[in-house]
Amino acid sequence: MTFQITMQPSGHQYAARPSETLLESALAAGINVPYGCRNGTCGSCKGTVLSGEVDYGDYAASALTDAEKAAGRALFCCAHPLSDMTLECREMAADVIQPRIIPARVERKQQLAPDVMALYLKLPSSEHLKFMAGQYIEFLLKDGKRRAFSIANAPHQDNLLELHLRLIPGGQFTEYVFNEMPDKAIMRIEAPFGSFYLREDSNKPIIMVAGGTGFAPIKAIIEYMIHNNIQRKVSLYWGARARQDLYMLELAESWASAHTNIEFIPVLSDALPEDLWQGRGGLVHQAVLNDFSQSSLTDYEVYCCGSPAMVEVAQASFLEHGLAEAAFFADIFSYAKPA
Repeated sequence: MTFQITMQPSGHQYAARPSETLLESALAAGINVPYGCRNGTCGSCKGTVLSGEVDYGDYAASALTDAEKAAGRALFCCAHPLSDMTLECREMAADVIQPRIIPARVERKQQLAPDVMALYLKLPSSEHLKFMAGQYIEFLLKDGKRRAFSIANAPHQDNLLELHLRLIPGGQFTEYVFNEMPDKAIMRIEAPFGSFYLREDSNKPIIMVAGGTGFAPIKAIIEYMIHNNIQRKVSLYWGARARQDLYMLELAESWASAHTNIEFIPVLSDALPEDLWQGRGGLVHQAVLNDFSQSSLTDYEVYCCGSPAMVEVAQASFLEHGLAEAAFFADIFSYAKPA
């Protein structure tokens, strides 16, 4: 049994099985709807049910509120159709790259901070991965589980794929990477995924907000902009607990020194005495609000990446400060439950 799904305002139609989520069936039909985490956490795939019945599935309460459900909103990565449906959702360009499964070799590991590891993956010489700066890969583990990590390098630097992994105490995969994974290990990955990438049809100035290893996809986007001489104004806010957590501080500072369109504002929430920190303190989203207290965010775009709590409060506060909902792009780093 299948149901007919109609997308508005495009008018695209496709068939969906009840066993598939609305996102899965849309992607299988070549309909490029935005998405991020694919597990009901980030809210990137949120759309409106104009007609029809839906099973909302399991999702994080922060990603879909009761008020949004009452207004007809649903998360397409979790929702299953129960009838023919008409959905409203902005679609992405038709040239979005389709993910595929390929092997990858661990070329090397580099510890960037006590709990942050850079992992560099090399693809077979016969393979070339097309992706957009800001997208992510998924490791396909032997037990059938998956682990997602953002690509930290821009597409033109494609000799190796660079990932930034934070150690999660009790986390099966990150514990393995930090303590057991050997160089030259062979892994299976599927990529690319995600709709967190630069919208190049806009000239609006950009506010980038990174929390912890949320710096990774933002690093890729900024390096892409520099390589392609994209001169849009960028204000990069990187929030962390202590100085050691700004694990590529010098790199971010070098961007601001070399490019007049880029400014960099590091923010520490719990600076240690030995940090001798003279910079900004507090929460990173509040630093943005403080800097824009005398002006609206109406004419800006925001690219925000970090924990669910950080992204949620940033989005809510920025929308209250005049940011258009369609101008907020997020990549939420949610973690598998520790073993």
